[in-house]
Amino acid sequence: MKIIAGVDEVGRGSLVGPVLAAAVILNKSIKKKLLKDSKKLSKTQREILFKYIKKNSIWATGKASVKEIEKMNILQASLLAMKRAIKNLDKKPNLILVDGNKLPKMLGYKLKSIIKGDQKIPSISAASIVAKVTRDKLITKLGKKFKGYYWDKNMGYGTKIHLKAIKTFGITSEHRKSFAPLNKLK
Repeated sequence: MKIIAGVDEVGRGSLVGPVLAAAVILNKSIKKKLLKDSKKLSKTQREILFKYIKKNSIWATGKASVKEIEKMNILQASLLAMKRAIKNLDKKPNLILVDGNKLPKMLGYKLKSIIKGDQKIPSISAASIVAKVTRDKLITKLGKKFKGYYWDKNMGYGTKIHLKAIKTFGITSEHRKSFAPLNKLK
């Protein structure tokens, strides 16, 4: 039996927190028509599908920390998060379909990159939903520690309100200091 996993990451452009990847192996029974790129779904739709995917598939997440992002760069950290998600799966896939045009290097695994895979391949769509909901929850929780940055609303991205909060309260330990415009504020 061929076991296919879809992989996607989220949080590459954020100014805050880890980059997070998810790997998903869909059960045959899952309704693939329901699965879409997480960016094309509302928060409520993502939450509902997240529960559905978790119940009807094998899934795992992996992340790369702010320290790792700063040390190696965002692309390498994204690939590391993907690798960790794949290794965290309970079953080893025969084929791993990765959203985008870059692949993590993994001996003993067959990987294929698919540009706009989150819009074309149901298992990658599912991975995009799992990654997005998981990271949003993590950033919302972090936001409770760092009040005034509104991470529960902006997920750490460089919105006007977030940038204004940085000017007011400064850069936190969760900010990616190498990212523009933070790298100019040191």
